[in-house]
Amino acid sequence: MKTQLCQKLVALFLISIIVSGCNTGTKKTADNDITFDSISVDKTYHLLENPENPNCNLQINFTYPAKYDDKEILKKIQQQFVSAYFGDSYEKLSPEEAVAKYTEDYLNNYKDLEGEYKEEVAKADETPVGAWFSYYEMSTNDIAYNQNDILSYSIYVENYTGGAHGSHATANHVINMKTGTPVTESDIFIEDFQDDLAQILVDRIAKQNSVENAKDLENIGFFSIDEIFPNNNFLIDENGITYTFNEYEIAAYVVGATSVHLPYEEIQYLLKKESPIAHLAF
Repeated sequence: MKTQLCQKLVALFLISIIVSGCNTGTKKTADNDITFDSISVDKTYHLLENPENPNCNLQINFTYPAKYDDKEILKKIQQQFVSAYFGDSYEKLSPEEAVAKYTEDYLNNYKDLEGEYKEEVAKADETPVGAWFSYYEMSTNDIAYNQNDILSYSIYVENYTGGAHGSHATANHVINMKTGTPVTESDIFIEDFQDDLAQILVDRIAKQNSVENAKDLENIGFFSIDEIFPNNNFLIDENGITYTFNEYEIAAYVVGATSVHLPYEEIQYLLKKESPIAHLAF
């Protein structure tokens, strides 16, 4: 009995070694110890303060880093969130100040149309002035990935300032949480990566659109496939890199935005062995 028991214990021990050996390549996952807060705005203003006149509507849903142990890095990240969302001229403001200032500026810029609106009304007599004086802007940002010292987030903006239709745009950003600095293509890719990565992107887009020959993309609303290149508008997560091409960037408006996910195993040969995302990719 003792011999059988010893044999079982040895077998279990060997199995445990095999199992642990199989797991040596497993990537560890750890959330970044950062806390976020958000500020929302929903403001409407009617030209000449008359509720019967065209109006503008501003909607903001701004999420920003609020707490982090390293205060210097927190300050860097907050500035990046503010400037990326509202523009470089707001970079030195706190998140609360930036939201308030941007809202004030947006409304004041719209009020600048009041003189032009009066002229249009005077010329139109009894005919209502067109809806081209009705503006809107809706923006939000989303935390896409917040682990392993990498923070990825997207900013989405939709607006209308007259014309045939509104515009839509997504801006992606990646931050190295160890340094508080942005992660760019030059940080993660080897030299002269552009042509190879461009071909991978084109092939992926063709596959997503069920096109066997990539050149046929040009028949369904895409511009020249020779002009599709990495645009530094990407997100990082544990599975790979996701690029976003906004409307009119590589295709007609009707096609809309194009999102392309590239698994690490497919682009590994283009990645630097030592980079802010190496621990995710290799």
